Amino acid sequence: MKRTLQWKFIRTAMMAVTVLLLVLLGAINLLNWWQVERQTDWMLQVLTQGDAPPVEPKRPEGFLPPLDADDKGAARFFQVFYDGTGQVAYVDVNQIATVTKEEAVDYAAQCQGRDQGTIDRFEFRRVSVPDGQGERILFLDISSSRWSILTVLAISAGMGLLCWLGTLLLVVLLSHRAIAPLARSMEKQRQFVTNAGHEIKTPLAIIQANTDAMELHQGPSKWSQNIRVQTLRLTGLMENLLTLARMDEVKAPPAQRVELSSLAQEVCQSFREGAAQRNIQMEEAIAPDIVLQANREQMVQLLSILLDNGIKYTEPGGKLALSLQKEGKKVRLRVRNGPTQIPEGDLSRMFDRFFRGDLARTQKGGGYGIGLSAAQAIVGAWGGTITATVEGKNTMVFTVAF
Repeated sequence: MKRTLQWKFIRTAMMAVTVLLLVLLGAINLLNWWQVERQTDWMLQVLTQGDAPPVEPKRPEGFLPPLDADDKGAARFFQVFYDGTGQVAYVDVNQIATVTKEEAVDYAAQCQGRDQGTIDRFEFRRVSVPDGQGERILFLDISSSRWSILTVLAISAGMGLLCWLGTLLLVVLLSHRAIAPLARSMEKQRQFVTNAGHEIKTPLAIIQANTDAMELHQGPSKWSQNIRVQTLRLTGLMENLLTLARMDEVKAPPAQRVELSSLAQEVCQSFREGAAQRNIQMEEAIAPDIVLQANREQMVQLLSILLDNGIKYTEPGGKLALSLQKEGKKVRLRVRNGPTQIPEGDLSRMFDRFFRGDLARTQKGGGYGIGLSAAQAIVGAWGGTITATVEGKNTMVFTVAF
């Protein structure tokens, strides 16, 4: 149990750290990208002024420094000028050494029909010439900006990974001390439930045997019947408590090949008489040859809990239906019962220990609100899920998927 709790503690802590690092590093890189894009945009605005009267340098949005004449002189760009007829009039490649005039014309031809955008490592913008007779396309080399973004991304990712690994080491070293008190408390609780359950089973068996002997000599009476009913209820409670205690143990029971189809038919057959006594119609839709790697005893208990729950809480004259089907790679078990009273609020609370949606109905039906918790523990032990949903107004559906 202690090792299981330690693993859960480490997993939860590292999930929180991972989310925090992803959010933090993501925000840093998004802010850096946004700032670089703003700087590029302002540089394009400055360069496309051409021979117009200079304007006062303006600080880009964010924390970047203001652009000045030195920045403009250090920029790598080229321009292609067109006359009023759309012919190339002049090509300026003085501010870049890696692009020839022929290549500049080819780049300009690729961006026809667009006023701005990106081609390869250049961001371009189309503007009119001052006299209005023609236009020019300016291409700004943004490879250094891209490199800056990638550099920040690589550094932040590396530092984030180092922080994550360091945190993992720290959590592993401290997890033993952190969960030790909780592990001891849960182990004592489990041992108490197990020991108390076994101790209580003996007097319950004696009470039941004495009740049978009393009825044999004196005949049944309402008092003996009440003793029998309450003894059976308490026996069922102890069985479910012991199941939950066993589910909390580190070692799971050995897995075996369970013929789930035939097992479901057997369990359904054992509940038919109880359903008939309450005038509840039972239906089965069990696909043949469904096999599951699990524990047979626990599968019997799971089916018994769901069917017993359905019989207890279905109104007389209602219907209880069990279906077992293979859907793709999943095995789905569904138990429908209705009409029944639907608990208010979140249906997932039905799997909480000792939850009662309707106290009066629970007492009448003989439940203690622990059967579904045991069912959830069994399903979870074998990697499955169990959910509760409502069909129509008064039909409850329990779905188990393995």
